[in-house]
Amino acid sequence: MTLSILALSGSLRSASTNTAVLRTAIELAPDDVDIVLHDLRDLPFYDGDLEDAGVPESVEALRTALEDADALLIATPEYNWSVPAVLKNAIDWASRGPDSPLEQLPTAVISAAGGSGGRRAQAHLREVFAHNDVDLLDQQVMIPRARAHIEDGRLVGEPHRTEVESLIATLVDHATRVGSRSAA
Repeated sequence: MTLSILALSGSLRSASTNTAVLRTAIELAPDDVDIVLHDLRDLPFYDGDLEDAGVPESVEALRTALEDADALLIATPEYNWSVPAVLKNAIDWASRGPDSPLEQLPTAVISAAGGSGGRRAQAHLREVFAHNDVDLLDQQVMIPRARAHIEDGRLVGEPHRTEVESLIATLVDHATRVGSRSAA
């Protein structure tokens, strides 16, 4: 059986280092693991009035992708010592309602950023995810000065590739232990 991991990048840039890290994760994943990158570009900003009028199609697509996933892999930059708006907005939409697809979803976070490697963004994500009862791994990967480790849209060099591969293995192991959603 194939384990399904949804991947979200906290950056919309075409040459995003975080999206490059996720593309590398897709390549490093075992054959029985399917990592799918979901584009957040079309999500409108969260607006309660918009939600009341009918949840937008792009939001429904995100929620369905999360519901169908056995695990979640996020790669985020750090903007102004925090989480980028596009990623926080996706979490805000996904967390709405009594049946949030984020609840108890095995989740891992990578950050590829400047000198700190995205430490503060990861700390803020941990606070947000604690509130939403996300099953967040303790293991973290932080890639400081990330642009220096990206070539041709992929993460290169050690130890970062090995760290990403190890994080995927831990996420897969944990998601398998707690029970695959696709087996339900």
